[in-house]
Amino acid sequence: QVQLVDSGGGLVQAGDSLRLSCVVSGGTFTIFTMAWFRQAPGKERELVGTINRSGGGTSYADSVKGRFTISRDNPKNTVTLLMNSLKPEDTAVYYCAAKQYWRNDFNYWGQGTQVTVSS
Repeated sequence: QVQLVDSGGGLVQAGDSLRLSCVVSGGTFTIFTMAWFRQAPGKERELVGTINRSGGGTSYADSVKGRFTISRDNPKNTVTLLMNSLKPEDTAVYYCAAKQYWRNDFNYWGQGTQVTVSS
């Protein structure tokens, strides 16, 4: 049973930084493409960014490009989202997600962690 546990959210001020972590258990971590999504109240879930199996390839939503960085530590089965220069519009519940590299859709999800950015 694959499980994702994400953590690290909190209340910060605009311009601050925050680091989210996601630990994956129950599967072979290196077969997973990993991603972070977010969902703000009243809005659809948004893909924040992805990272490939080796960690050598990443992609980001335009809204976070240059501010957010996704990384992974394969020996520790962990993926991290470093968020810099946070803005109030970054306020959302952030979810870690995983999919086997051959799939199109993300099929494993963390429970979500709340990030609130005050102005």
